[in-house]
Amino acid sequence: MNLSAAYETLGYFGRDPWWLVLLKAVFCFAFLVLTVLIAIVWERKVVAWMQLRIGPNRHGPWGLLQSLADGVKLALKEDLVVKGADKAVYILAPIVSAIPAFMAFAVIPFGPAGNEVSIFGTRTPLQLTDLPIALLYILATASVGIYGIVLAGWSSGSTYPLLGGIRSSAQMISYEIAMGLSFAAVFIYSGSMSTSEIVASQQPTWFAVLLPVSFIVYIVAMVGETNRAPFDLPEAEGELVGGFNTEYSSLKFAMFMLAEYVNMVTVSAVASTLFLGGWRAPWPVSTFWEGANHGWWPMLWIVLKIQLLLFFFIWLRGTLPRLRYDQFMKLGWKVLIPVSLVWLVMVSAVRALRNEGYDFSKVLLYVGAPLAVVLLVALVADVVRKKPEEPQPAAAPPAAFDPMAGGYPVPPLPGQELPPVPRRRRRTPQLQDALNGADHSEGS
Repeated sequence: MNLSAAYETLGYFGRDPWWLVLLKAVFCFAFLVLTVLIAIVWERKVVAWMQLRIGPNRHGPWGLLQSLADGVKLALKEDLVVKGADKAVYILAPIVSAIPAFMAFAVIPFGPAGNEVSIFGTRTPLQLTDLPIALLYILATASVGIYGIVLAGWSSGSTYPLLGGIRSSAQMISYEIAMGLSFAAVFIYSGSMSTSEIVASQQPTWFAVLLPVSFIVYIVAMVGETNRAPFDLPEAEGELVGGFNTEYSSLKFAMFMLAEYVNMVTVSAVASTLFLGGWRAPWPVSTFWEGANHGWWPMLWIVLKIQLLLFFFIWLRGTLPRLRYDQFMKLGWKVLIPVSLVWLVMVSAVRALRNEGYDFSKVLLYVGAPLAVVLLVALVADVVRKKPEEPQPAAAPPAAFDPMAGGYPVPPLPGQELPPVPRRRRRTPQLQDALNGADHSEGS
């Protein structure tokens, strides 16, 4: 039934005239660019409010044109090309990074697949196109974007961009694995890789409720995939002086910045499509308003969901400190991937048992009991594996510390202690009264 429904849904696509396809493509491009301009201002405003600052307030009303001014400023900067760079690859890298970010948005549904809206007299779905393997298309375009970052670091002919490109490629590849595993559980429950069919299968319950572990894994992976704080390690300023884009300026640097924000919008749209019901209205609205999921209204709901997820990106950046690189890679390989694999096995088992007609209590027994045994064995093994704490040797007496060694003030080394700071003697009561103005009257 799911397969036939998927083919019926996909039958609505590929019938639009050429001018309507072009119009939809321009709309997707304009939507992404406009959302990026809004997101940049919104990010600077929200972080400023979190830090008790004002934020942009000069360009346009309330500073709303600040991102446009930044774009003009970047365009007017001198376009430098490093002398030791491979010029062809150096110029091509920002393009390779930006174009796949736009391409992935082609399969995001803004409304139901049925021809419910009319554009200049032509009935059409609110989606550019859809494929039987639409989510594999999204993963493929995201993988191509990694080449732009790697080539940017390599072609610059400098050490710091090369290290930033290697670090970024390792990060993005690692978190793409966890992201793909979170997709797999959605495939199992929806029975399709088509984005429009996945949204249609989230009725009446969103997959964020049915598959909470997949949703959490995807949320963490999408932050790591877009190189955003606290996972912005390719841009660790204290270590890499900007990372892979250190040697870029003017419009080429602007394209890297544009690709980052477009990727944020794209992964937010994918999260909304896969786990948050896509274009469907949220639960309180859909209960009393029957027309909320028809006509042009679905565009409002998916845009609101995308903006909420963009706010989540900004919230993380304003609150969490940057992780160390070893902590970050450990989270991806030793936490997210194993959790995703175990969860995928559980989801497959539950789905198979439900298809066989088992009731919920038996499914819980057959799946939950083995999982509880595995967790118990892992806990016991962890406790047994812990080595007894060895007695610590007596601490050596603190070494003498000279705060003016070599004639300059120096900080203490490990094991050294600062000498006690001499305290100021307490003032006499007569002097304290004089300073407080008690005896000022005689001299006036």
